[in-house]
Amino acid sequence: MRDGAIVLGLLLVASCAAPPKPAPVPAPVPAPAPAPAPPLPLPKPPADWRDAAQTAGTWRWGMVAGRSTASFVGVGGAPLATLTCDRTTARVLLARRGDAAASVAMTLTSTFGTRPLSSDPLRGAPGWVVAELHSNDPMLDSIAFSRGRFAFEVAGLDPLYLPSWPEISRVVEDCR
Repeated sequence: MRDGAIVLGLLLVASCAAPPKPAPVPAPVPAPAPAPAPPLPLPKPPADWRDAAQTAGTWRWGMVAGRSTASFVGVGGAPLATLTCDRTTARVLLARRGDAAASVAMTLTSTFGTRPLSSDPLRGAPGWVVAELHSNDPMLDSIAFSRGRFAFEVAGLDPLYLPSWPEISRVVEDCR
């Protein structure tokens, strides 16, 4: 019996002890940040210039320094391209905003055909390149009557896809 009393005493002492503290909960591990999405590829330029988006802006006609001039003005208000009649030489000057140190290739494309031209920096107006066509050159009629628009390209610059509006015809006719 004595052994039973000892066991009972030990049980009583053990039952008076505080329960063990639970193990601490580990701090939550943050989920890894998702990897950034790869950049979207740039859209491919259209295979046909007629499928490209038209350059945003509008044509404006006016007399500038006594010359009939059509200017294609971009969204920001600055002219991107001009056609100017030089009546003294019966030439139409086609100018495009852009820098060039020497002659660069210029190309006009309409629904009637393509014409490569050579353009030079415009003297007295840095930041412009210019090519000249005789006022009777059929390419002028080609861009004026192109179905909806024409492409105006200069090597090293983004192409312009310009609408064929009456301002172009006005300059050409004023020069003839």
